[in-house]
Amino acid sequence: KEVVHFDFDKSVIRPQFREVMRKQADFLMANESVGVTVEGNCDERGSTEYNLALGGRRANAVSSGLQALGVSKERIHTVSNGEEKPRMNCHEEKCWKENRRVDFVHKVN
Repeated sequence: KEVVHFDFDKSVIRPQFREVMRKQADFLMANESVGVTVEGNCDERGSTEYNLALGGRRANAVSSGLQALGVSKERIHTVSNGEEKPRMNCHEEKCWKENRRVDFVHKVN
């Protein structure tokens, strides 16, 4: 499952994830009946409110990136999970870096 990971407290897409973005855009462009939800996630550090906002900024950054690659805005839905859907549950960097991400959830429209 491809994801876009983020640095601590950041919502800028790192250069190493450009290929993930390109693959997602290519898939969506080739499959007109498929939409995508981009889900912004955070590690456990920060308040619930802050992490919901940061997850939203991450999801919006990915949405903007997909649009720049030609995907129609109408096919992209953004949601912030904040810290509520961790991929790993330890309290150290190896887990936190896995939780700072955007997931792609495809659905047929």
